[in-house]
Amino acid sequence: MARYTLRRLLLMIPTLIGIMLLNFVIVQAAPGGPIDQMLARFEGADAMASTRLDMGGGDVQVSDDSRGARGIDPRFIEQLEQQFGFDQPAHQRFLTMMGDYLTFDFGTSFFRDRPVIELMIERLPVSISLGLWTTLLVYLISIPLGIRKALRHGSRFDVWTSGLVIVGYAIPGFLFAILLIVLFAGGTYLDWFPLRGLTSPDFDSLSTWGKIKDYAWHITLPVIAASIGSFATLTMLTKNSFLDEIHKQYVLTAKAKGADERRILYGHVFRNAMLIIIAGLPAALVGIFFTGALLIEVIFSLDGLGLLGFEAVMQRDYPVIFGTLYLYTLIGLLLKLLSDLTYVWVDPRIDFATRES
Repeated sequence: MARYTLRRLLLMIPTLIGIMLLNFVIVQAAPGGPIDQMLARFEGADAMASTRLDMGGGDVQVSDDSRGARGIDPRFIEQLEQQFGFDQPAHQRFLTMMGDYLTFDFGTSFFRDRPVIELMIERLPVSISLGLWTTLLVYLISIPLGIRKALRHGSRFDVWTSGLVIVGYAIPGFLFAILLIVLFAGGTYLDWFPLRGLTSPDFDSLSTWGKIKDYAWHITLPVIAASIGSFATLTMLTKNSFLDEIHKQYVLTAKAKGADERRILYGHVFRNAMLIIIAGLPAALVGIFFTGALLIEVIFSLDGLGLLGFEAVMQRDYPVIFGTLYLYTLIGLLLKLLSDLTYVWVDPRIDFATRES
């Protein structure tokens, strides 16, 4: 198993480089890079200044040689290109970037003028908080519900709960978040929960119990909104996995020998049925922690990694874009390896090393 783990770790290197290279090429080909964004800001500022001067009247005049009148100075554009590193060829910029990323040096944000790693560390607790509670809620509800549905397959309970989880799956998370705001956050009806942020402005002055209540008060609606779409997949996956195991020969044999139902279910069926759930855990974690909560963070004004990445894409803030992408990809690859190792831990009969050879 050690050789298999080492081989997987070594394969992560070309995989990570390939993903970064593909996204680097796509982003470089997209119109409206950081230079264009910066120039648009300057031109917008000049246009606003000119408008204020024109509306002010009096003796104030706009000079004909102003930047708005004569266009952007090419030397200024060259200075911006040198500042952002665009005076170098694309392949050299990519190699330099990957060399820095080996030491987790993600550079400095173009538009925030702060180290990217500092921005990510600052936003990380929010994403972890939202993702952790969402994952916990989904698994605590979906797995027992899926087991119950498998044991009562075809019953009225099974039919009604299947309808509910399918409806929940069909509703986009961001739309459900807006519905929760309208119903419970002072949108139209009830004003039970706050609309913005993860804590109140006076959070630091509250007692320990007051901080816990304030945090729970703020996180409730975002967690519910982020969880709604994940219930259906995990519930039906759990149900189908248990149904498949329940009808296998070893279960029928154990029942014929008079073994206790609970011992059969939790001593044999549960361990085998949970393998497929464990296999999907890394993808679920990455989706919930980093991608699934993007619009939830935007709607509820939560300063997490999802909102940071969204703002970076809109501003063409390349260091933030590639820094977050590098971190997401690395975590995803490591979680996938962890999933395989957990497979072996749950069921020692599985041997990935033998399969690969």
